[in-house]
Amino acid sequence: MQHPLQITHHNISLSEAAEQRIRSKAAKLERFCDQIISCHVTVDSPHHHKHKGESYDVKIVITMPGEELIVKHEPDEDLYVAIRDAFNAAERKLKEHSERRSGEARLHSGRN
Repeated sequence: MQHPLQITHHNISLSEAAEQRIRSKAAKLERFCDQIISCHVTVDSPHHHKHKGESYDVKIVITMPGEELIVKHEPDEDLYVAIRDAFNAAERKLKEHSERRSGEARLHSGRN
């Protein structure tokens, strides 16, 4: 990544362990795409239900040359599950992006 990872949190204090998990997962994204310019992760706990507990939303914005991938996964009551699921979705999007780009490159080079 050309720019440092940004982690933002709303309505929640992130533990050092949670931040480290995010940093670790974000570093692994570069295995799927070496053109990542920046990554911004937002963790939010918007729903405060008396009976259900808190839920955690994790949004990931990945900037690459000429485009931005936005990943927002279903909220989860477990912060670490929400982080895992969001980064798994980000990995899938990056793989799809890389496959699409390599397919376009083959088309432009005349190979099929």
